[in-house]
Amino acid sequence: MMKKVLIVGGVAGGASAAARLRRLDETAEIIMFEKDEYISFANCGLPYHIGEAIKEREKLIVQTPESMKNRFNIDVRNNSEVLKVDTKNKKVKVKSKDKGTYEENYDYLILSPGARALRPPIEGIQSDKIMTLRNIPDMDKIKEKVDSKKIKNAVVIGGGFVGVEVAENLKERGIDVTLIEAAPHILAPFDTDMVVMAEKELNDNGVNLILGDGVKSFKDNEDYVEITLGSGKAVRTEIVVLAIGVAPETSFLKGSGIEFGPKEHIIVNDRLQTNIESVFAVGDAVEVVDFVNGQKTAIPLAGPANKQGRIAADNVCGLNSSFKGSQGTAVIKVFGLTAASTGNNERTLKRLNIPYKTVVVHPASHASYYPGSSPISLKLIFDEKGKILGAQAVGYGGVEKRIDVIATAIRFKGSVYDLAELELSYAPPYSSAKDPVNMAGFAAENVLTGRAEVVTSTEFLESNKENSMVVDVRTELEFSNGHINGAVNIPVDDLRQRLNELDKNKEIIVYCQVGLRGYVAQRILMQNGFKVKNVTGGYKSISALNFKPSNKNNDESYEREAAMDTEKYTKVLDACGLCCPGPLMSVKEAIDNLKNGEVLKVNASDPGFYEDIKAWCKRTGNQLLSLDKDKAIITAVIQKSSQGSMTQNQTVVVKDNKTMVVFSGDLDKAIASFIIANGAASMGKKVTMFFTFWGLNILRRPEKVSVQKGFMDKMFGMMMPRGSKKLKLSKMNMMGMGSKMIRKVMKDKNITSLEDLIKAAIESGVEIVACQMSMDVMGIKKEELIDGVKIGGVGYYLGEAEDSNVNLFI
Repeated sequence: MMKKVLIVGGVAGGASAAARLRRLDETAEIIMFEKDEYISFANCGLPYHIGEAIKEREKLIVQTPESMKNRFNIDVRNNSEVLKVDTKNKKVKVKSKDKGTYEENYDYLILSPGARALRPPIEGIQSDKIMTLRNIPDMDKIKEKVDSKKIKNAVVIGGGFVGVEVAENLKERGIDVTLIEAAPHILAPFDTDMVVMAEKELNDNGVNLILGDGVKSFKDNEDYVEITLGSGKAVRTEIVVLAIGVAPETSFLKGSGIEFGPKEHIIVNDRLQTNIESVFAVGDAVEVVDFVNGQKTAIPLAGPANKQGRIAADNVCGLNSSFKGSQGTAVIKVFGLTAASTGNNERTLKRLNIPYKTVVVHPASHASYYPGSSPISLKLIFDEKGKILGAQAVGYGGVEKRIDVIATAIRFKGSVYDLAELELSYAPPYSSAKDPVNMAGFAAENVLTGRAEVVTSTEFLESNKENSMVVDVRTELEFSNGHINGAVNIPVDDLRQRLNELDKNKEIIVYCQVGLRGYVAQRILMQNGFKVKNVTGGYKSISALNFKPSNKNNDESYEREAAMDTEKYTKVLDACGLCCPGPLMSVKEAIDNLKNGEVLKVNASDPGFYEDIKAWCKRTGNQLLSLDKDKAIITAVIQKSSQGSMTQNQTVVVKDNKTMVVFSGDLDKAIASFIIANGAASMGKKVTMFFTFWGLNILRRPEKVSVQKGFMDKMFGMMMPRGSKKLKLSKMNMMGMGSKMIRKVMKDKNITSLEDLIKAAIESGVEIVACQMSMDVMGIKKEELIDGVKIGGVGYYLGEAEDSNVNLFI
């Protein structure tokens, strides 16, 4: 018996359902209604035609009514809006441009009405300068404005996928673009530590970002729209593209008996069947199951919509197919950068109270020795049993490939152990012998098996480190070019020889550039009895979180000398494929071999090199003539300079820290040292006080502390003053009378006591460091010292002294 099937809506879900139906049933009568002119178009390509990456408009039109009729014998009725559905009598009411209003009966109904762009009731939002982008007429309207060459600036409201794509493509057309997002960050599927990389890419390419600030009102003037934000800030622009999300287009179904979810999405079962047996629904208008967490959700993506159209058609034809849920796998181009995700992010898991763990790795897109390699930042989220909950990746090459592999593993219920074992294709131009997916699996496996305990960059920055010791295990060159305040630099290769500089009573937090050397350091320390955590993703992830959008196209400019032919360089260095600190070390070696005034051109693919080379040039006094970025490749032109021949354009870091070696244990000298330290701290200077030999007595607790000591150590302890109140004067001590006299005079004249000076110094951030070697010689244990004292060696002191312009020996 011939069946009659009506399909409401085309594009992805409806058109897929229609074509599949015909392939399964040559005799069925199939009628498709589309309220607009275009029944099947590539809506994901709309922003790229505005930006002219896709030149021909016709390429966006996938099917026409004529082509659907000729190939599939489908009666396509465009410009026909379904106004009402009568499920009891199995008929729909249609308003047609050509036929007027009429009714059509059905045996089966497939609903694919899609979603409409949200347009909330904000004051002034009806202005014709405020547009949305959901279909081809929307695209034509925006492109006509841009093509007129009269538009100089635009505002995109909403930092979702469409908003970011529109912002990029408008910028590519030479328009000054501002992107406004009410949430703290753009691209909701990504966590903060990953999305900041996309935000930086937008900013670096001249898109102004306003984050965490929503629109309060619009005011249409003759030549521009004035946007008032929640913060009170006003932005003027010639056009506005509204991209704040979508809502299901289901109002015409009210009264039909079809059930809806809390946000008006159509409720369907795994066969895409509504509560009405003969009615199916697909696409952006339906509520689906989240494949990872099993909860109901809505995921408006083209991939799931196409699959759902196919499955609905199968079930109309009795094939009993099922849709097992969506995991939201998605990818986006952000200028030269690619960002991709699959599964759940941290925000979703926290909202659902689902426990999880994360690791972040920064491997190369392919073998670093093959040209064109660039880093990928890859985040893996998993539970305590190893089930993969989600993944996110950002980089300039090979990103979507890795997310697709992990998405496949999620779909087949694979674990992080499976990722470690996957055998993926390898050749130097495409990957490494250990693929980034394998690397993420290895890191997760280490966490689950207890070989590594990690802390995320966000957790690290937000944690109280009072009972911790932070150790930077990178090279001295990397450390000097930027590090975490308060961190001790012990390169991983020196760690075994410098274990005595670490405190076993404190938790050690190690970090390197990307996490790998941190893991090596962690394994060394754990096997030597230390409690250790490694910052997953390393300094690269920590520093990424420090990004703050700027409304300038370039924060710094580097002027070229007019007489210089930039195509002629003394030396050209290719540092592409090298991971940090490789590019910086190569630059240093090359500059060391140049004569003063000679010029080095360097190409690098490590994203961190863009900021690293700026800092390095400032610190070393070499002149950065130019700094450019083209997708993954960063090009710097550096002129070797000595401080005596620096040009006017150069900036050198001023070494403005203050260090003191407090050798003396005399009361008057102790008072003087802490007066100087507090004075310097009050002026905003970083102050380090290094206490050695007799100066250690100043830091001893006044009360006796029970610690295990040998005979000689006990004798030393008995002969030396216990704490600041027992110190003697260097002159006029008079068996302790002098000390009492000077304390009384200080009190009478309202001068702060030594004990209060010590307390004030600690509260002001003065670093008080006790010399480990001197403590060992004098038999002083850490437990005997006052709170707030750091244990360090001469290497730490020399590092601080290197960045100081005052160094006192007291």
